[in-house]
Amino acid sequence: MVDHADTQTAKPVITAAEPQLFVSEINAACEFFTRKLGFTVAFTYGEPPYYAQVARDVARINLRCVAAPLIDGALRDREQLLAASLTVATAAEIKALFLEYQAAGVDFFQTLRREPWGARDFIVKDLDGNLLLFAGPAE
Repeated sequence: MVDHADTQTAKPVITAAEPQLFVSEINAACEFFTRKLGFTVAFTYGEPPYYAQVARDVARINLRCVAAPLIDGALRDREQLLAASLTVATAAEIKALFLEYQAAGVDFFQTLRREPWGARDFIVKDLDGNLLLFAGPAE
């Protein structure tokens, strides 16, 4: 007979999160993420494609095609409603990432700045107006 009192169940550990961005055209979104932000296309799905995943390092972003914007663009910009937050480990990396994106001609919603809570961050606006926060430590 098995003694259940001696059995301990390990607590589940969430190892990743994959935000889903709503886009108007999968191929154009994939091209933006690969050419401008240095991601690779993990997969596309459908014919024509209506779903995809892009990846850079351990970050994954899912892209879902929708017929019309799901949120008012003026409200999103005014309230700075972020679609995703991506982080790097060091102050040098956040600066290097900003400079990489600047050289690629990325449209910044907010340029690199130091925040009162001790982070340095910037916000990129993708082709569909999604706001992507990139952050790292200030020092």
